[in-house]
Amino acid sequence: MVPSGRIRLKLWPITLAALLPVIACAVDLTSPASTGSLQELLDVQKAVKHSLRVVRLAVVALETRDVAASGVIVSPDGLILTAAHVIAKPDSEAKAGLRFKVILSDGRETMGTALGMDTATDAAMIQIDGSRDNWPFVDLNRNASAALPGHWCFALGHPGGYDQDRGDVLRVGKVLKTTANSLQSDCVLMGGDSGGPLFSLTGELIGIHSQISEGRDQNVHVSLAPFFRSWEVMKESRVVRVWDQGGGGWLGVATRVGENGLLQVDQVAPNSPAARAGMRSGDTVVSFDGKLLRDRTNLSAMVNARAAGDPVVLVVRNRSGERILTMKLAPRPAD
Repeated sequence: MVPSGRIRLKLWPITLAALLPVIACAVDLTSPASTGSLQELLDVQKAVKHSLRVVRLAVVALETRDVAASGVIVSPDGLILTAAHVIAKPDSEAKAGLRFKVILSDGRETMGTALGMDTATDAAMIQIDGSRDNWPFVDLNRNASAALPGHWCFALGHPGGYDQDRGDVLRVGKVLKTTANSLQSDCVLMGGDSGGPLFSLTGELIGIHSQISEGRDQNVHVSLAPFFRSWEVMKESRVVRVWDQGGGGWLGVATRVGENGLLQVDQVAPNSPAARAGMRSGDTVVSFDGKLLRDRTNLSAMVNARAAGDPVVLVVRNRSGERILTMKLAPRPAD
């Protein structure tokens, strides 16, 4: 996500290799194992090119007065999946109803309305206006084994906002890590990619861009699990607020964006890692493991990339000054 009105970068889709004749048998790309061979790269290139022709039509740019981001259409009636921090304004409580300009791959424009969201995992939905039932859309993959560490994947989005001459931008990489609610990949992402799609080589949607990091191997995508878990709730324009927790780890705080646009602790769960470390309601969270938390940054996305037992360091601030809190994430509590 980037503020609307910034200079838009001219980036061109990245391909893996020059088109060369295939001179050996194909590599099994369904296995996380990698041969690192030229043949593997050629097979990946072929698979991406085949899938790209279809899925690219469903990737959209999203714009409001303040935001330029991305999304992907997942149903013929125009339901869009994106990231919750694209919708949740920093100066207000997260709520449905925000209006978006939706720009299609060919530059045509329409409007959409934000539905519900899961602010703990950074999942959200937008519905395109009208009764049209033939929007281009992509398939969803309920099979978690389609996104294992080591699997090839590719990302699409509109970094810097929509650009008619450039179109969306392709980045190819691999899944590095998975949790119950998130994926990490080494696909290069930039501002404006937030809410865009991550695909398997077969063109199935496996994630939504959530946390964009300066380190290319630290980008976090919301997996489809939170969407499937709260699908009907979000379609009813409701906001899901649960404790910030990762796939195997738990911090134990509920957060909100304060009037100053900074991330504040709303509640601290008793006997949680946060409570034992001394975190209190009203604290402002400055950084997580050395990464500054700025406007709209979702703490959940960072926690999602950690497991139970992982040590984390948070810097928090209140009227008494800044404190450095060190803690270990705990196993997730039973629902």
